[in-house]
Amino acid sequence: MIFESNYPDIKIPQTGVYQYITSNPEQIPDEKPIFIDGITGKSCTYGEFKHDSKKFAAGLQDKLGFQNGDVLAIVSPNQYDYPIVLLGTIAAGGKVTTANPKYKAAELLHQFKDSGASVLIVHPEFLDSAIEASIDAGIPSFNIFLFGDNEIKGYKPYRSVLIGEREIEPVTYTPEEASSTTAYLPYSSGTTGKQKGVELTHTNINVNLAQLIGADCHLGPQSIMMGILPFFHIYSLTTVLHGTFIHGATTIVLPCFDVKTFCETIQKYKINHIYAVPPILIKLVDNPVVQDYDLSSVEMIISAAAPLGDKLEKKFYEMFNIPILQAYGLTETSPILHYPGTKNPKNAVPGSIGTLIPNVKAKIISEDGHELGYNEPGELCVKGPNIMKGYLNNKEATDAVFDKDGFFITGDMSYVDEQGNFFIVDRKKELIKYKGYQVAPAELESILLTHEAVSDAAVIGEYYEVEATELPVAYVTIRNEYEKSQDLAKNIQYYVDEKVAPHKKIRGGVLYLDKIPKSDSAG
Repeated sequence: MIFESNYPDIKIPQTGVYQYITSNPEQIPDEKPIFIDGITGKSCTYGEFKHDSKKFAAGLQDKLGFQNGDVLAIVSPNQYDYPIVLLGTIAAGGKVTTANPKYKAAELLHQFKDSGASVLIVHPEFLDSAIEASIDAGIPSFNIFLFGDNEIKGYKPYRSVLIGEREIEPVTYTPEEASSTTAYLPYSSGTTGKQKGVELTHTNINVNLAQLIGADCHLGPQSIMMGILPFFHIYSLTTVLHGTFIHGATTIVLPCFDVKTFCETIQKYKINHIYAVPPILIKLVDNPVVQDYDLSSVEMIISAAAPLGDKLEKKFYEMFNIPILQAYGLTETSPILHYPGTKNPKNAVPGSIGTLIPNVKAKIISEDGHELGYNEPGELCVKGPNIMKGYLNNKEATDAVFDKDGFFITGDMSYVDEQGNFFIVDRKKELIKYKGYQVAPAELESILLTHEAVSDAAVIGEYYEVEATELPVAYVTIRNEYEKSQDLAKNIQYYVDEKVAPHKKIRGGVLYLDKIPKSDSAG
C-alpha cells in the first residue's frame, strides 16, 4: 500500500538555492537583522547578507580562482556570519561540505579528500586539526581562512581577503540543472564505517523548504528562532539557517548549548520558535536554574534527530506549558519527511512524528518485502523530490538504499494509522544515535581492533533514559597474555576516544566477553 501526504502537492521551486532563499516572499526590508550573535549582539541584516555574500563569491573567484563545481569546506560552530560563507560559495557556483568542528584530524582528512575540498573556512578554536588534515588532503595554506577578526599563525580572517568591493551576479540554474547540481555535501555515517558524502541538490534543499511551508510550519517574519543546533548538521542547515531567509524570520545564534545562556537568550530576545533535540530538553527539565527565567515567549518546540520519550514530553509540558512536537527525517532526505501540523499543537497525536510532508509518498515493507497496510509495523521507505541525488563517489552504497521503484529505504521501523500519523518504533540499521548524531559501530570496532590487547570487538547502542539518548558500548575479547582488569578497560576506552570526535566516544564503557557472538553471515 502506498501512503500519500494529507497535504496537497506544492509547486517545486525551479531555481538555484541562492535565488530561492533571496526571493523574499515575505517582503522583509534590507535593514531587518536576520542573524544575531546571542553572545556579542553582533548582527547581520538582510541587506548586509546579500551584499557580503555576493562580495565573498567575487573574492573566491578573483583571489582564489574558484570555479563552478569547486568545493569549500566549513569547519566551525555556529557563527552569525556563517550564512555569508555558506551561501556566498553557492552564489559563486560552488559546493559546500559542512564539517563537525570537533572532528579529529583523521576524520576531517577523510571528509576533505572524499569531498574534494579546495578551500577551508575555519573557526580559530579548531584551526590546528584543520591544518593537520589539510596538509595530507593537499589543500594549500593560502586557501585556508578564519572566522573572526584576528590573524593567527599567518592565517587571515576571510573578511580581510575575500570580501572586497566587487559583487557578482549569483550563478543561475535551469530547472534541470537545479535538480541535478549538488549544492551541499553533508556527511552521514553508514553501517560500513567511514562516513559518506550525501549529495543534496539545489532542488532538494529548495523543495524541502517549500514542503515545510506547505505543511503548516507556522513560521514567518514574526518568528524569532533559536539558532542552537549546529549549522553543519542538515537538520539545522535546512530548517534554521535556510529557513530564516525563506520565512523572513530572525535567528539568534549560539555556538554551543549551555542551560543558563540558552534561557537568558530566550528571555532577552523573546524567542518564540525552537528547533531542538531531546538531550537539550532533558537538561532544561533537570536544571533548576531554568526556573529563574521567563520562557513564556516560546510558542512551541520542534524536536527531531532522535526519538522523544513520552515521559519527557509530558514532563516538559507540565513544567513550562510549552508544547513539543516531533518531526522526522534523515540527512539523505534534506532532511524533513514528516512534520507535525503546528497550527493547533495541542491536537498533536502523542508519540507521532507527524504526517508526510507534501509531495512525499511512503510505503512500509515487511521482512519478506511485502507492502503493509495501516497499523502494521515494518521498514519505512519514502519517495519525493527532497530525496538525495546519492552518495558521493559511492554507487554501490547508493544503489543499496534505493529499491527497484525508486523508494529510499530509511532503515527505520514504522507504522501509520488511518489518519496518516506515522510512528517510529525501532531502527533496523545498526547506526547508534547519540544526541542526534550518527555513530557507526563498524568505525569504532575497526579502531578497537588496532589496540594491542583486543582480539575481537563489537559496539552496540544502549539507551540511557537519564540522558535521553543512546550511548555506544564496546564489548571486547582480550588476547591471552592480558588480564581483564578495570584499568585495561579504561585504557581501551581512552585509546578509542582520543581518535574520534566527542559524539563517537565509547561513553557506555568497555565490557569483556569470552567470545563475540557472530551471525552465520558474519562468519
